[in-house]
Amino acid sequence: MMSFINSINDFLWTYIVITLLVGCALYFTFKTKGVQFRMIGEMFRIMMGRDRKSQKGGSIGSFKAFSVSLASRVGTGNLAGVASAIFVGGPGAVFWMWVMALFGAATGFVESTLAQLFKKKGKRSYYGGPAYYMEAGLKKKWMGVLFSVLMVLTFGFANNLLQSNVIADSLNATFGFDKLIVSSVVMVVLMVIVIGGVHRVSTVTSYMVPIMAMAYLVLAVVIIGMNITRIPEVFRLIIDGAFGIRQVGGGVVGVAIMQGVKRGLFSNEAGEGSAPNAAAIADTSHPAKQGLVQALGVFVDTIVICTCTAMIVLISGEFNGDSDGIVLTINALEALIGPVGKYFVTLAVLLFAFTTLIANYFYGENNILFITDNKAVIWTYRVIAAVLVVLGDLYSLQEVWAWVDIAMGLLTICNLVALIFLAKYAFFLINDYCRQKKEGKEPEFHRSQMPEIEKDIDAWD
Repeated sequence: MMSFINSINDFLWTYIVITLLVGCALYFTFKTKGVQFRMIGEMFRIMMGRDRKSQKGGSIGSFKAFSVSLASRVGTGNLAGVASAIFVGGPGAVFWMWVMALFGAATGFVESTLAQLFKKKGKRSYYGGPAYYMEAGLKKKWMGVLFSVLMVLTFGFANNLLQSNVIADSLNATFGFDKLIVSSVVMVVLMVIVIGGVHRVSTVTSYMVPIMAMAYLVLAVVIIGMNITRIPEVFRLIIDGAFGIRQVGGGVVGVAIMQGVKRGLFSNEAGEGSAPNAAAIADTSHPAKQGLVQALGVFVDTIVICTCTAMIVLISGEFNGDSDGIVLTINALEALIGPVGKYFVTLAVLLFAFTTLIANYFYGENNILFITDNKAVIWTYRVIAAVLVVLGDLYSLQEVWAWVDIAMGLLTICNLVALIFLAKYAFFLINDYCRQKKEGKEPEFHRSQMPEIEKDIDAWD
């Protein structure tokens, strides 16, 4: 069975997903004049500033929306995913993760800007995502339904299998805890705490994500500083592995590229269609603002946090052993700073993975609501999502990755096809944003500025 699943994965990613991802990333970078590079200062200004429209009672601002998406991005992909990519694809996989993040940030900008443009007004906050811009922008309700189903399968189900697998592995490796008991406890906590709506999710993640990310960054910087003389050797390993300079078989390079792209996408989610669900909830004055903030999330996730894990694993030399995923990261930290390392990374995994579970749950329910608001359906989803957390420890890490990759690949294809046809609106919006900035204005958008689709825009009046 697994050989069949792996064959599907290889075909899907080799011939379709990577082609679309790379093609869209390069095209969007060209059409936006490298928005992810030239406007990085503006990204920080928006995220840290006080957007006047974000201050209304009950509204969700740019930073909270950014935190919800970062909660899904910053998780096991940064700790276990990077280590697994190195284990399977070698150090060269790290280079291709960097490349996909640098250019994929433009894709992240486009999809999140479109989510803002076509967002809907809810009773307490806005909501939206790819399913909504497929329906309103493309006039293809069926495509939105297909995307929603794939979103539930990917985030509500497959990704949660992975999160629980990693949590169970880390606690088992560090404390010897029984995996089934760990998964059962996580399920109960998920059911009790998570099911509280987008406001609770955004509040929890806006506090937890920055704190845990900064703690991990500080530790990584300390470790890198302690081993500064080995950094040139680490970069040599990455470059050699990326281009096969010292490799005998050309297939090694292909594996590095494949692992770098797969794990990079799982970590930063640029083009996958998940972050737009969080981007849509922000109450801001111009759609491009949240697009810029979400593009920054791609950099923070991959260029900063994923690189920290890669440096730790490669400096330790543990990647040459038999450990995979989070166990490899735990072993690497323990080798570098002693037993305290494994306790720290286990705590980080618990926090990272749990906030990812929260964001994954939100993404799944948000897309079920696109199809139906039937309470029975929603509660069925909640129960299945929680039960699957328990099942995560029944499979090996690579078996879980296989299911995640298929679901993630199909979801990405669906989203990128829509982006190809709708990206023109994001290009208009970034040009409008830059024009207003040059005029000395704080950019604002009204749907009357786009008369050809004004009737299809629910907000922005």
